[in-house]
Amino acid sequence: MSVEMPEVLTRLTEQFGEAVQVVPTVDQPTVTVPVEQLGAVADYVKNTLGYVMFNDVLAADWFPSRPRFELVYQVYHPELNQRMRFKCYVSEDQHVPSMVGLWAGANWPEREAFDLFGIVFDGHPNLTRIYLPDDWEGHPLRKDYPTGGNRID
Repeated sequence: MSVEMPEVLTRLTEQFGEAVQVVPTVDQPTVTVPVEQLGAVADYVKNTLGYVMFNDVLAADWFPSRPRFELVYQVYHPELNQRMRFKCYVSEDQHVPSMVGLWAGANWPEREAFDLFGIVFDGHPNLTRIYLPDDWEGHPLRKDYPTGGNRID
């Protein structure tokens, strides 16, 4: 018994070939995209496939794996009532194109990933800390962030 691939995945693989890798999931169509293709895939997902609503971008630290970070973008097609996600893996020193130009709703989630993980989004209109003070050192959701704190006797 074979399971048919959702149309969105078929169209993405036809458009981008091996640059997108389909991820087997049980809940929504998902692909992995190289960072170099992220902007082009996002533009296609929104402007051609109709996923006009941006839900979130989530970050995960897979330290000590390389590349270290995983970014997961969640988008929604309101007319089809369909969600999809696309992911990319990012090294510590690698920058990611901002999605704010496509989806204004990416503004705060990208700032959150910058503040807590240190991921830099090129082209973001205001990439500043959102939770921590500007003079804070480090990014507290990184797995190598010191958790001991200051000793108080």
